[in-house]
Amino acid sequence: MRIAVPNKGRLSEESLKLFEKAGLRAQFRADRALVARLGSHFQAIFVRAQDIPEFVADGAAEFGITGADLIQENARPEVEELLDLGFGHCRLIVAVRDESPVQSPEQLAEGTRVATSFPGLAKRYFASLGTEIKVVPVSGAAEIAPHLGVADVIVDLTSTGSTLRVNGLREVGTILDSSARLVANTEALAAVDAREVADNLTTALESVLRARRKRYLMSNVPRDRLDEVRQILPGINGPTIVDVLDQGRWVAAHAVVDEDQLYDTIARLKGLGAEGILVTRIERLLP
Repeated sequence: MRIAVPNKGRLSEESLKLFEKAGLRAQFRADRALVARLGSHFQAIFVRAQDIPEFVADGAAEFGITGADLIQENARPEVEELLDLGFGHCRLIVAVRDESPVQSPEQLAEGTRVATSFPGLAKRYFASLGTEIKVVPVSGAAEIAPHLGVADVIVDLTSTGSTLRVNGLREVGTILDSSARLVANTEALAAVDAREVADNLTTALESVLRARRKRYLMSNVPRDRLDEVRQILPGINGPTIVDVLDQGRWVAAHAVVDEDQLYDTIARLKGLGAEGILVTRIERLLP
């Protein structure tokens, strides 16, 4: 089956890294090839991120990876979202010039000119506010439109807001929080075999995402402190306890720990007299 993948940029790089960690390393015939094998099960086709919803909707690819903003801009019923991939975070926002008195999108007047490359999302958003706008389509650099008198407001993507500030613009509202998503063609998923493939693909990718901020911790702990160890190492279903061949005084405790809890967890284990603490990364984690 075919998976449409962005052909450049961060979405492309992160997608290929994710596939490789899931056991689906891309195999290219040449450096500039537009197709690649993903393991032995899939073929990747590399196209513009903005074209991927259309490719998937038309059945040119059974699956695709692209931003939620592009998926919702197209709003095709033939495209089903399967998984939030957790990278490519950005927001679709409404911004005005710094000197504008407007503090929220609700304050914009009827007929406001809005420069954007997301006309569908912009129209639907302002319609939900009961405001009729005039869309000024742009293909890029929407930030310049208010300064040229082309538009009063922009609707555009931002990650940090630094580009807005540099160009004398100020955010007044958020339309959409976006990130990369795995999508599929709804008609293709109607087949039992395809749904099974989709479930297996989703499970594989999700197992990598689940492991990203987890660590596997192993430690020798005193057997007579096990009740306290269970409070420190809850793990997924509690810590795994293994006997150590030392006449019964020690046991080995193994558990999955959140990365941001490692410091406190290790300190508490040391306080119980734990020894031989080892922490390793996890490649994949299935519940």
